[in-house]
Amino acid sequence: MDKISYPVKGSCRCGKLEIALAAPPVLTAACHCRGCQKMSSSAFSLTAMCKSDSFRVVRGTPVKGGVQGPELDHFFCPDCKTWMFTRITGMDDFVNVRPTLFDQKSLATPFIETMTSEKLPWVSIPAQHSFTGFPDVDDFMKLLDDFSQTQDQQGSRRG
Repeated sequence: MDKISYPVKGSCRCGKLEIALAAPPVLTAACHCRGCQKMSSSAFSLTAMCKSDSFRVVRGTPVKGGVQGPELDHFFCPDCKTWMFTRITGMDDFVNVRPTLFDQKSLATPFIETMTSEKLPWVSIPAQHSFTGFPDVDDFMKLLDDFSQTQDQQGSRRG
């Protein structure tokens, strides 16, 4: 895994919407649910869950699209329609960013995979933890801890 110096910036396909992370993600994941398959036009979506206070939109104004409230909101570039990030109701301290928007490839490595009950049969990814649905609160807190320790060992650092 490559070492990352924070902050890092990422952008949509057309470059008109730019985002930044001031700190490493608290968790990375692949979601295999049918909704994510349809939203990403792929077998799964990738997420880097970040603390809200370490995330910001640097340039442009995202628009809501895809699923919109009351449980979550997806945000896109208004021009090229790239799915940029997701905010989940009740999890205001976090934002789920699409990690492939950044040049740092290791941000996209999923630590967990969720909704494997809907996983396409040919998919195999290197996630260290798998869940047929979503992790419960107790599992989630332990995963945050485990991921943090893994990142510390691999050398992510703030700039």
